[in-house]
Amino acid sequence: MYPHERSLVKKLEDKPFALLGVNSDPREAARKAIAREKISWRSWWDGGDTQGPIARQWNVSAWPTIYVLDHEGIIRHKNVRGDELEKAVESLLDAIE
Repeated sequence: MYPHERSLVKKLEDKPFALLGVNSDPREAARKAIAREKISWRSWWDGGDTQGPIARQWNVSAWPTIYVLDHEGIIRHKNVRGDELEKAVESLLDAIE
């Protein structure tokens, strides 16, 4: 999963795009994962369990859950991955250009 996200972040570095992460692992495990996976995008820690405040507010019940939001903050896609994720992001970027 992470290699694709890293390449997407690199590919879209000059576009109005941001990848954000939320991690529900215990704090030390989350820190190790960020270092090990070379996660360069902003990532929040959600309290160390699957019932953290961010997961509850966004109704996350499975991990990973992926939301793709448009430039107005509206959820346009949920749980798209790989090529589908890239196409979803690119279509939203095309719409604002």
